[in-house]
Amino acid sequence: MTNPLVSILIPFKNVDQYLEECLKSIQKQTYLNWEVIAVNDNSSDNSLQIANKFAVSDSRFKIISNKESGIITALRKAYKNSNGRFISRMDADDYMSPKRIETMVNSLIEHGKGYLAIGKVKYFSKTGVNDGYDRYEKWLNKLTATGDNFKEIYKECVIPSPCWMVLKEDFEASNAFNPNRYPEDYDLAFRFYEKGLKCIPCTTTIHYWRDYYNRTSRTSEHYAQNYFLDIKLHYFLKLEYKPTDSLVVWGAGKKGKTIASTLVKKNIPFYWVCDNEKKIGKDIYGVLLKHYSELENIKKSKTIITVANEDDQSVIESFYHELKLKPAIDYFFFC
Repeated sequence: MTNPLVSILIPFKNVDQYLEECLKSIQKQTYLNWEVIAVNDNSSDNSLQIANKFAVSDSRFKIISNKESGIITALRKAYKNSNGRFISRMDADDYMSPKRIETMVNSLIEHGKGYLAIGKVKYFSKTGVNDGYDRYEKWLNKLTATGDNFKEIYKECVIPSPCWMVLKEDFEASNAFNPNRYPEDYDLAFRFYEKGLKCIPCTTTIHYWRDYYNRTSRTSEHYAQNYFLDIKLHYFLKLEYKPTDSLVVWGAGKKGKTIASTLVKKNIPFYWVCDNEKKIGKDIYGVLLKHYSELENIKKSKTIITVANEDDQSVIESFYHELKLKPAIDYFFFC
């Protein structure tokens, strides 16, 4: 795998303020054997003209128009027209550090098949990064530094969507961009996890993530919280839960109720526990809420925890430790 071709897939739509900086950061890469497959997803601004300008002066840029609509169809088209042995993705409103591609290629060459190259990310914004994104960045980078990303996959998307690289055969085995499930980046992360890919630890910041008021993750309905719960529960039931397990939901807030309601509709039996004295003993959706101490009497349990407070999560972890139950095996934080 000496000097493999890297295909960088970029869907873009109405990003003329940022696209030139993005594409220039790719041109400045220390690793030179790459191709960009950039798909115009029905832009109405000057994005296409900017992209075409790069294609005219540098043959490594290939610009395609999406006759359909949406980021998934654009990504499929980009991948279909790629030729690389290594596959990577980039967001059109971000930029790379100069050694991003080199760093990821070297990691994949060293580790080979079955591995996923990732890197630390840094949010930036003219108006300042909000607390939520700042916490996400710190949490994600802590996992990336040790390669333990998949241990917390049910909390949030553990693979930075525009900053991963994988061998083509592993990408194909993970079903590429074929599913129509949103958020598409979180779905892909779950499929990498499902196929047993291992994250290669990285302690270097190699991707710069732009935050602004109308970015897709802020405005698209596909990134609303209900989509995240749907995708988490879909893969939990597929990958973690067995009918012989005793399924438990911990928490009776909004997320807990959403999950409980979904399980009732699916006719999947479960225990429902919490520590809220006002809710214990209540019948909601036909399920009686019990005190979490009931877990001591439940055998072969798999617990979905919907408690978001970090201090409460620490107490919960201590409780499970006393029961000799393990995180990401016996219990899973969904927030």
